[in-house]
Amino acid sequence: MVVEQIKMPQLGESVTEGTISKWLVSVGDKVNKYDPLAEVMTDKVNAEVPSSFTGVIKELIAEEGDTLGVGEIICSIGIEGSNAEASPAAIDNKQEEAKNTAEAVPEADKGNKARYSPAVLKISQENGIDLTQVQGSGAGGRITRKDLLKLIESGNIPVAGQTVEVPNQPAVTQEPLKEVASQAVSAPKQPAPAVNIPVAAGDIEIPVTGIRKAIAANMLRSKHEAPHAWTMIEVDATNLVEYRNSLKDEFKKKEGFNLTFFAFFVKAVAQALKEFPQINSMWAGEKIIQKKDINISIAVATDDALFVPVIKNADEKTIKGIAREIAELAVKVRTGKLKSDDMQGGTFTVNNTGSFGSVQSMGIINYPQAAILQVESIVKRPVVMNNGMIAVRDMVNLCMSLDHRVLDGLVCGRFLQRVKEILENTSKSTTSIY
Repeated sequence: MVVEQIKMPQLGESVTEGTISKWLVSVGDKVNKYDPLAEVMTDKVNAEVPSSFTGVIKELIAEEGDTLGVGEIICSIGIEGSNAEASPAAIDNKQEEAKNTAEAVPEADKGNKARYSPAVLKISQENGIDLTQVQGSGAGGRITRKDLLKLIESGNIPVAGQTVEVPNQPAVTQEPLKEVASQAVSAPKQPAPAVNIPVAAGDIEIPVTGIRKAIAANMLRSKHEAPHAWTMIEVDATNLVEYRNSLKDEFKKKEGFNLTFFAFFVKAVAQALKEFPQINSMWAGEKIIQKKDINISIAVATDDALFVPVIKNADEKTIKGIAREIAELAVKVRTGKLKSDDMQGGTFTVNNTGSFGSVQSMGIINYPQAAILQVESIVKRPVVMNNGMIAVRDMVNLCMSLDHRVLDGLVCGRFLQRVKEILENTSKSTTSIY
């Protein structure tokens, strides 16, 4: 029998780890190729991890609630068949290869050690473990939960200034301060110690779920890495409101889903992104990547989480097509049927904060994108017109957060002006929804 390993897959762009929320198999279960093994949560998606093999579950290496990096082993499967029995030479080669890998982590991969998962951070803080002195067994030397448990069991817990030997692993020495400092640039800041808040009678303690931790980590990374700037523009949506309201009942009856205001806003943003491609960019360290495809991420909330599915090639879709995708993606989120592919490839985010009655907000950029646009609530307000008269108009604020490493105020101002122009000129005579 040959034992194969299943690793944590990458379930979306910029996703570096996932949390096992539920195992769907047990040790000894027989599984077929593509059968689901576990449910995994990330900051972007809930997904099932399929089996890459047909065989019998030998070991569940990760436990429910564990957070593992992409590429870390989550379970092993025993495979039987004509190639199941490996020759002694092949076994020796595999063992030697594994030994060499453990003893010599490539220099390029050492930075992975600084990207600690929440589970590793928690154990290290509770037991006073100096993580800079631990050699991990995960991909690229990443420290895993099992590495720390082995150290704790051995009683040889590393503290600052000591050299320790991890059981079944080579000795690790204190790294030079200069190297540690360089790693800190790519490592998210460790969470502050838990705050001791008195709990009075009637207070409710709510455990932080894996997905809430993942959302928190991604938002923290965005705020720490991207220098946020913010700008807002006011749009007269009176013509848009009249046009949409004249169509909505007949549209719902004919198409079976709602023609929302949000579809018009997404279409306007997609059109403006085509004219201002600099906005459709991402920061990549030594370079800026300007994306060819215009894929609009939209925020969809549930009671306890926020998901960001993607409308692919939004600039090529009609308002009707965008409205259909918005409705379908919202249903997928709220019924738990959203797939990994639905979350990938986003290049710019549009958030419908106006659905909650908000009139002004400052969004956190959906890392690694360069900007996010908040579409606020459409409200009736008195407005001074060009002729000096005062009229009641349907007004909406568009609030944009931008990564100032990638974008400057000038291009963002022109982009917002173009979105404003498109929306204010939306009417029956100028705009088709088909």
